[in-house]
This record gives sequence, C-alpha cells and structure tokens, in this order.
Amino acid sequence: MKRLTVFISLTLLGAQLHAQKNDKLLDSVRRLEEIKVVAKAKQKIQTDLKMAVSVDEFLASSAGISFIKRGAYAWEPLLNNMSSERSVITIDGMHVFGACTDKMDPITSYVESNALSGIDVKSGQEGSMHGATVAGSIDVKRNSTPFGLEKKIQGTYQTGFEFNNKQYFNLGSLSYSGDKFVADGTISFRKAGNYSDGNRQVVKHSQYTKFNTSLGLAYKTGKLSAVRVDAIFDRAHDVGFPALPMDLWLSRALITSASYKQMFEEGVVKVWDTKVYFNAIEHYMDDTKRPENLVHMDMPGWSSTYGMLSKINLKSGIYQSDIQLNVYDNVAIAEMTMYPQDRTKKTMFAYSWPWVTTRYAGLAMRNSWDISENSRVHVGGSLGWNYNRSKYVEFNWIFHPGAAQQKTRALPSLNASYEFNRKNVDFSVGVGYGHRAPSVSEAYGYYIYNSFDRYDYIGNPNLKNEVSYELNAAAGLKNSKGGIGFKVNYFYIQNYIIGRILSMGSPMNYQSVGVKGYTGLEHARIFNLSINGDYAILQALHWNGQLTYARATDNSKGNLPFIRPLSYQTALHYMYRNFGLQSSVHGDFLQRNFSPVYGEIQKPAYNIWNASVDYTFKLHKVNLVCQAGAENIFNKYYSTYADWGNIPRMGRNIFTSVKASF
Repeated sequence: MKRLTVFISLTLLGAQLHAQKNDKLLDSVRRLEEIKVVAKAKQKIQTDLKMAVSVDEFLASSAGISFIKRGAYAWEPLLNNMSSERSVITIDGMHVFGACTDKMDPITSYVESNALSGIDVKSGQEGSMHGATVAGSIDVKRNSTPFGLEKKIQGTYQTGFEFNNKQYFNLGSLSYSGDKFVADGTISFRKAGNYSDGNRQVVKHSQYTKFNTSLGLAYKTGKLSAVRVDAIFDRAHDVGFPALPMDLWLSRALITSASYKQMFEEGVVKVWDTKVYFNAIEHYMDDTKRPENLVHMDMPGWSSTYGMLSKINLKSGIYQSDIQLNVYDNVAIAEMTMYPQDRTKKTMFAYSWPWVTTRYAGLAMRNSWDISENSRVHVGGSLGWNYNRSKYVEFNWIFHPGAAQQKTRALPSLNASYEFNRKNVDFSVGVGYGHRAPSVSEAYGYYIYNSFDRYDYIGNPNLKNEVSYELNAAAGLKNSKGGIGFKVNYFYIQNYIIGRILSMGSPMNYQSVGVKGYTGLEHARIFNLSINGDYAILQALHWNGQLTYARATDNSKGNLPFIRPLSYQTALHYMYRNFGLQSSVHGDFLQRNFSPVYGEIQKPAYNIWNASVDYTFKLHKVNLVCQAGAENIFNKYYSTYADWGNIPRMGRNIFTSVKASF
C-alpha cells in the first residue's frame, strides 16, 4: 500500500519528487517506473480467486475489514470490528456522506472497481490525516494516468455472468496520455436477480441494478504543475434488502472535484496539492413491493457536501512530513412518511434527520525521521473543529428538552510509532489517542428503526465525544520461499456510543418492540489480532493463509455486537504456462462471544470451498483473460454474525468472466 499511495500522489504530473540535473534522462526513468506501478496497481482491484469483483468483495479480502450485510448490495464496512461511524471513508480524500438513515448507501457503494487504482487503509489514529476517527480510514483511489506515456491510448473491457442470481455485468475503461493532456474514463453496469441460498430457496428482495460512470481530465500547466477535474455519476435502482422491511427505489450520486498540483525541484517543500469538491447524494427507500406490511412507509434522504483539502509534502535530509488541511460543509436531510394501505391517506410525517448541518475544519500532520538505516520514527497529530446545527430542533426536544440547537466540539488526535526493518525481519509498535464526534444519527436521529434488534432509535445531542486510547504492534519474518507476519491492536474507548432502552416514549413503527436512545458507555475495549503467511511450495505452486481473532466488551464485561469470531482463510494458486488454478477455503469457528442484549444469536461454525481457473492469451494486440469458477461449491446453507436479520448467504454460484485489455 505504501508504494501505491506514493504512486497515486505522483502520477498526476508523471514525475518523481527529487529533481536531477539531467531532465531528459530523469523523464525517461520517471516514465518507466510509473508504467510498472500502473500495471501493478490495476491488478490489485481483484482477489486471488476472482478477477471481476465489486469494491465490497475486494475490501472483504482484507484482514482488518469485515462487513455487515443486509442483502447482496451496499455492504457496510467495519474497520477493526467497529461500525462505519467510527471510520473516515473518503474518495481521493474527499468526504462523501450517505443519505440513508439505515446505512444502506456506504460511500464504497458509489464507486466501481474498474474506476479505481487502489484502496488505502489506515488503522486507528494513523487514519486521522483525513479527519477525526477512532477505527481508522479507508480512502479509495481513482485511476490517474501519467502524462507522456509511450502508449497513448489504453483500455479494458470486462464482461461476465454469475448463475446463482443471474447477474451480468459490463465494465469498460479508456485512457489517453499526452505530453500536456490526460483523460481517464470508465463506465459500468451490473444487474442481478434474487439469489438462492444453500437450501435452493430464493431469498426474496435481493436483486439490484447499478450504473456507474466516471471521467477525469488533467492538463499540464507547467513543467511541474497540472490541473485536474474529476466527476463520478452513480445510479442504483430496484435494489432489494431482504434483511429490511423496505427496499431502495432509487439512489443517485454526483461526485465532482477540481485540483491543482505544484511540485518543486528545490527547497523543503516538494509537493503542494489542493482540491475543491462538491457531491450530492439522494436516496429513496420505500416498501411499495412489500404488500405484507400493514403500514407503508417512505424514507427519502438527501446529503450534499462542499469541501476542500490541501496537502503539502516536506522533505529535508532524514526528515519528511505531510501536512493536510480538511474543510467541509455537509447538510443531511431524511424524511419519514407513514401511510395505511390506501397511500393517499398520509397518517404521519417526521424528519428522521431534521436538516442537520455539519461543518468541519481540521489540520493534520504526520512527521517521519530516519534515525538509522533500518529504523524510522513517526509522530503525527491533528486538531479538528466540528460544528452541528439542527434546523428543526423541536424533534430533538421531545426526548431532550432544552437541548442546544447548535453545538461545537474540539477533536484532537495524536499518534506515534517506531519501525524497524532489517533484511528479512520487520517490526513496528505504536500508540494513538483521538476524539470523534457523534454521527448525525447518534446525535440527531429521530425514530430510526433498527430491524436487527427491532427497536426505534433516538439521537442525543448532548452526547460527549468518544475518546480512544490505542496500542498497536506488527512483526514479520520472510525469506526467499515465503513469510509470516502478525498485526495486533487494542482500543480503550471512553464514552462508547451505543443504544440503550429508554424508559420513556413508545415505538412509532408497528414492527418495533420498544425505543432505544443513544448513550455513552463508561468505556469499551476492542482487541484485534491477525496472522498471515505465504509459502512457495513449488515454483508454480503458492500457498497463503490468514487467521483473525477479535474480542470486544463493554464496561460491564458484556459482549459488543458484530464482532468477528475466530476466522480463517487459506488458498492455493497453481500456474502452468498460460493457465492459472486457484482454490480457497474460508470460514468462521463457533461464535462464542455473542450479544443477546443487542439482538444477536449464536452462530455455528462453517467453512466454504471456492475454486476458479483462468487462461491468458493474446489476440493480435489485445490481451485476453478468460475465467470460470464456483463459490460455495458444496452449496452450504449458512449465515454469519455479520448477516443482518440472519439472512442466509448465497448458495453455490458459478461465475464466468472475460477481460480484454489493449
């Protein structure tokens, strides 16, 4: 990821940070290095088993990321086993906020895999460069072609079909690289029907249709400067969520930005990159396809964000620093309207997000010193200012009389770490401290129905900041045949925000069993451990494996919900000439630490076997890859701790794909 992050920051200008005397020779070296990294980066948005993956499927292959699934579409990412409120999720550093109170539109649902060059995941306070966080940050990186490539026009097209849910997809990308002008464009379309579980039963309301397109244009304004504009448009409709009592009729997103980058040959300042952006999200949930519902409900939501980020890279001798300014203004609106069977007779209207404005300004810094040939020290921190205002504060006063209409918070963060790398050994240890403000739902939400535990949730504007204390460590050993490594972190979080049953109020949704209000626990503890290894059994036969464990408790030593049990995955990859064969097994052990208080039931152990085969060849000047495979080969019926409402996972799924690149 470090190489990928460096590549993304450099390719806009197609040059390295350090200027040399011979410009022509340097340009050639720069260009060759960039071409190599571009190819490697594009290969990353796929898994060992499957080359046509969604962004969710790709992220799920990471040891530190799990997902809450409410259907086959728009999974909610959990970083370090923490809900998405505790993470900062950005697109090229831009803050984008979903418009659904049920979290059915995570930011990762508004991008497509063929438009991305990589995903940068930072754990804990290392992710505070993009804003206040507890769990860390996930920054998805869009394609950015360098200037002046020898091959001016490049493109890919990928199509495929998956038999279980009859999904078909088409993904295309095209780029142009000139000495002064660069263009990147992508387009994608996916359509899937209802999937079937391991008992061959159709899981109703699990279909979806998604269209996504993006365009990026860059112009070189000088030898070491360039401007760039980017836009993403995403549209999803007829999306079913079997774990919820309603579905998505339509969602649309427009994400735009304009940036200017200046590089410097001399002096301490090496790069200065500034971006302004705007994005707008609209999300319309309803239950028109759920005739069994006694009372019908419409739940539209809107979110719009203006922002700016400016980043400076400094380097002098053994010292290097990144300084980043983040500023944004977001308005979140969500409505709830109830109807009887006759939809012309409206019975109730409320704002579940009562026009909440959030303004944030933060300055972050990360400093690094090479204290020896093998050792490096990192020290970083940030200070953020967070402002909230509820336009219709009377909704908050029902449960919190006299609550202030607006609130300002300070959000500090500090982190430090030490790295040691020598020959075949690497080691790191770090600490972190940080605050996060309550989310819009946690502070201002009004009767947001949670179908998992069947409670209506009420926000609390008087919540204190969550305060996180973090320890982390990692170590690894490697040789010419393989390696083994581990990562571990521990979080002690004060004022941990979670829902607790209220003694006042009655449920509004007829399916609710009561009302919960967000409150801050005295503290919570979260521990994460991952062990991974790889080994070259033969020159053409490679093995890799991964084991993860997590434990999380509240101040009463009760279990927190949605914590991954002991889990594993192991895979073999065999290459013979142009053929590749992959086989993998993944699963969870028995979920021992579940939380009935928050609606969980114990989940049994399971294991799933998958396999695929691919063939690579060339036709004229076009490189072709054909792949076929099967997921859940033995058609097992199962659901996991992360399946909302215990919805079963997909049964056996045979998939095919063809990819052409030129």
